[in-house]
Amino acid sequence: MKETLGLVAEAISAKKQIHHVVVNAGKIVAMQKDASLRKSVNESDIINADGQAVVWASKVLGKPLKERVAGIDLMENLVAMAHQQNHTVFLLGAKEEVVQKVSEIYREKYNANIVAGYRNGYFNREDEPEIAQQIADSGAQMLFVAITSPIKENFLYNHRDILKTVPFVMGVGGSFDVVSGLTKRAPVWMQNAGLEWFYRFLQEPKRMWKRYLVGNSKFIWLVFKEKLKGNK
Repeated sequence: MKETLGLVAEAISAKKQIHHVVVNAGKIVAMQKDASLRKSVNESDIINADGQAVVWASKVLGKPLKERVAGIDLMENLVAMAHQQNHTVFLLGAKEEVVQKVSEIYREKYNANIVAGYRNGYFNREDEPEIAQQIADSGAQMLFVAITSPIKENFLYNHRDILKTVPFVMGVGGSFDVVSGLTKRAPVWMQNAGLEWFYRFLQEPKRMWKRYLVGNSKFIWLVFKEKLKGNK
């Protein structure tokens, strides 16, 4: 986390762009078949492990990561840093009432000008260039995109030329829902135990069962297949 924050601060100071992405078990499984998602992730400047399962896998495969860097924790730290350094952020994604609520929360917590702009995440593909231009024109130093995968990764990758004036861009999944209070985050002990996915599953079992139960099983198989390959 500390290293990531430092790299972002350096990029903003140097007016160079960093395209950041987080990976979890589900995204890594999806990357096996989705070539566009795989390309957008692999060509990012910083990749953090958002899921504890990825940290576990890194240890099993003999290339241990220092720690999990949860996307929502990074976003919250970056917004605080934006306030300290007099930067602004742009919020893209979620439902209109949710992203508006997040904007209000940050403006009240930090300062009235910290949010350079916001927009909900419901739009057609043909609208994307115009939205990317709106973000670029806002003058924001940080962009947080709360849209499901692989849409957010592909949006950031496909419009990277338009967004090149924004020093830091990042996909944050369902983080706006948590910040707004729409959904609850798992207790700290569950986060530390790598059970945050299970807490989310309990909240929305019908929507999440396939993503977590099937996806996690596929991820475990991928890890052990890679481990066996390395042992040969």
